[in-house]
Amino acid sequence: MGLTKQYLRYVASAVFGLIGSQKGNIVFVTLRGEKGRYVAVPACEHVFIWDLRKGEKILILQGLKQEVTCLCPSPDGLHLAVGYEDGSIRLFSLLSGEGNVTFNGHKAAITSLKYDQLGGRLASGSKDTDVIVWDVINESGLYRLKGHKDAITQALFLREKNLLVSSGKDTMVKWWDLDTQHCFKTMVGHRTEVWGLVLVSEEKRLITGSSDSELRAWDIVYLQEIEDQEEPECKKIKGSSPGIQDTHEAEDGTLEVEEAPEDRILTCRKAGSIMREGRDRVVNLATDKTGRMLACHGTDSVLEVFCILSKEEIRKKMDKKMKKARKKAKLNSCSGEEEDLEVRVEMTLQDEIQRVTNIKTSAKIKSFDLIHSPQGELKAVFLLQNNLVESYSLSPSAPAPQPVRTSRIALGGHRSDVRTVSFSSDNIAVLSAAADSIKIWNRSTLQCIRTMTCEYALCSFFVPGDRQVVIGTKTGKLQLYELASGALLETVDAHDGALWSMSLSPHQRGFVTGGADKSVKFWDFELVKDENSTQKRLSVQQTRTLQLDEDVLCVRYSPNEKLLAVSLLDCTVKIFYVDTLKFFLSLYGHKLPVICMDISYDGALIATGSADRNVKIWGLDFGDCHKSLFAHDDSVMYLQFVPKSHLFFTAGKDRKVKQWDADRFEHIQTLEGHHQEIWCLAVSPNGDYVVSSSHDKSLRLWERTREPLILEEEREMQREAEYEESVAKEDQPAVPGETQGENYFTGKKTIETVKAAERIMEAIELYREETAKMKEHRAICKAAEKEVPLPTNPILMAYGNISPSAYVLEIFKGIRSRIHFGQITSNQMLVPVIEKLKETTISKVSQVRDAIGFNMAGLEYLKRECEAKSEVMFFADATSQLEEKKRKRRKREKLILTLT
Repeated sequence: MGLTKQYLRYVASAVFGLIGSQKGNIVFVTLRGEKGRYVAVPACEHVFIWDLRKGEKILILQGLKQEVTCLCPSPDGLHLAVGYEDGSIRLFSLLSGEGNVTFNGHKAAITSLKYDQLGGRLASGSKDTDVIVWDVINESGLYRLKGHKDAITQALFLREKNLLVSSGKDTMVKWWDLDTQHCFKTMVGHRTEVWGLVLVSEEKRLITGSSDSELRAWDIVYLQEIEDQEEPECKKIKGSSPGIQDTHEAEDGTLEVEEAPEDRILTCRKAGSIMREGRDRVVNLATDKTGRMLACHGTDSVLEVFCILSKEEIRKKMDKKMKKARKKAKLNSCSGEEEDLEVRVEMTLQDEIQRVTNIKTSAKIKSFDLIHSPQGELKAVFLLQNNLVESYSLSPSAPAPQPVRTSRIALGGHRSDVRTVSFSSDNIAVLSAAADSIKIWNRSTLQCIRTMTCEYALCSFFVPGDRQVVIGTKTGKLQLYELASGALLETVDAHDGALWSMSLSPHQRGFVTGGADKSVKFWDFELVKDENSTQKRLSVQQTRTLQLDEDVLCVRYSPNEKLLAVSLLDCTVKIFYVDTLKFFLSLYGHKLPVICMDISYDGALIATGSADRNVKIWGLDFGDCHKSLFAHDDSVMYLQFVPKSHLFFTAGKDRKVKQWDADRFEHIQTLEGHHQEIWCLAVSPNGDYVVSSSHDKSLRLWERTREPLILEEEREMQREAEYEESVAKEDQPAVPGETQGENYFTGKKTIETVKAAERIMEAIELYREETAKMKEHRAICKAAEKEVPLPTNPILMAYGNISPSAYVLEIFKGIRSRIHFGQITSNQMLVPVIEKLKETTISKVSQVRDAIGFNMAGLEYLKRECEAKSEVMFFADATSQLEEKKRKRRKREKLILTLT
């Protein structure tokens, strides 16, 4: 058997170039006792904490694999709840940055998170149409609320009542009684999806946002107030039987569905509508913590801000309105018209909710958050669509409030997708270029050290010496930049169409470009002198042109600079001699155009990646195809060999980076982390680092470790991951024994829970076997009338020769607690067990406490006896006396030396 070839593992090192992801929401967080200064934003699977004042990233809450979709800070400001795309929820401590609590109950992405007033409960909504209420203190699920038919958009606790209100994309708003965990009212007055809701005016009014330009306001009247005021809209319909849904039409024409008319808790009546300026749907609707400021935005870049007036402010406003009405009536009566001077002024919704101003941001808004400072200033922070965070402040009490932009976090990322990356020759600098800018990053610190404006970049490389960079653009131009000053040295019109690819010559005296104008052009570096300067600068000069019949997608030099590989739109790769430009080989076999390719360091192999999802490995001597590999589940976007080896990396639209062995035709490793299509990657000259860019606007750095990678172990890990995914996707059963159909188990099956269940079953089976053996052994001893030795189970012996019942207890101790108190306490069969457990726990704890107290008293008595008999001081007293003696002895010796 031959030796197994060992490879070195690449691991994820860092995520940079990203300010905030688009799937989650931005929130203000409290750090170091300061409010309104720090914000938390989702960053792929992590959460970044940014300092708005300094524009610096101060904390990273490390995630696992899934992308962050929702954030919610706790009321005390010490924790942050983070929802993920796989339906899990983690609670992070903002003091330590660690997430020790994980909730698994949803099957799809989390869309809503909200704490109650005290922070003891957390309500989560998901795309799986369920709402789950979690007990934060006991770290367990309480109950699952099922009833919506589409994704949940918002869920809110009421402060004074044990109620919860939720909205969904099924056009419904549902009210839930958390004491009985059932829906007692369904509002069906919306014609389209309900994208958000808020409670204002001391929870006496509900405001909802839908897919039109209206914000609908609903007055909430509770049961006690209904009985006192005897509102006509609260009358029950005669003849309605209990348990049957009651649908009636309110005065405003909207419908209300009530699950149990005899148990009516509250009623909702439409109070009116507030017209938004935007004509598109409401994306986000929120208030500040005081509930005084209301804001919403659509799919554009405008945030509309409203103010909820207090009762005193409404009274003053109505008094002014009444004075104007009386004055107008008096003028009409003086003009000769006989009219009654008694005037009536009706209060409208616009008198209670007043428009303040609009805040216009620099790009489309994805999410926002509000905070009201003690000085009366309103602060708003925005996560924008173009990887940008902006904050604004305004004074709502001013006569004409004007928003002022206070900070902007933009340096840490591009405004659009990065389409090309490259390493400097010393492996220290990383270049990334997008549609509007070039950024140079320090690989070790991940800080942006230079930003330069450019056109839409498609390809790039560092000029030998690492003092200049060359960019190829979508308009066919070559742009030459100097890194020291960040200045654009020269722009050359190279191609009539897009300049898709560039390749630096191995002798480093020039490079070759290929474009959409069906031509390949050769360029040389040269030094020229400008008219206004005495110093020479770097420039490029075209030397030759190779005209072809199809668009050029990719070009690559062979290491000895004798051959040039050109990928064409006709799905072939043609090889030419560099010196004569004569045709040498044609590589055909791909079904779709070859997007990327690379040649190995020794010139023996060429690897091509295509939009047909395959990678083909060819011999460059005869053009024969050595192997065709199904590489990715979507188009292969980039391919590059590791220097001084026949290993190469590929990047695909399936969000994965893969490493391959071109000699053995084996897949070595998959690097997962990106959440969108990967556009490009670059391998450092020493092969220790790989950087990749994606449509999720993140740049990821992968580092080669010294850890050997065994292919068999890698395959086994991959199979386990696939099994875990299949387990997570299985249907979750309802809890046995529950009578209410609306309540379901709040947990989710994972590989951890499956293994835990298997360990418990194995422990119980061992207990039964050992108990049966012990009974049989006692019977044998009784028949033989002598003691016969019982063989000990090796598992029990490994645990210290414990009893079977103690072994079962040890297994339970090693399993993470997943108790669901709501289901246990509601099951009548478990009540005696709980009572017995309560009595046993109290008595056992008392026994342990008494034993510890007795032992402590005995030790104190023995200590006093020993000290009295031998006149020896124990512990700290003896140690301090010994140190004092040593100090005096050293002082005496020093004095003797001085005298002598």
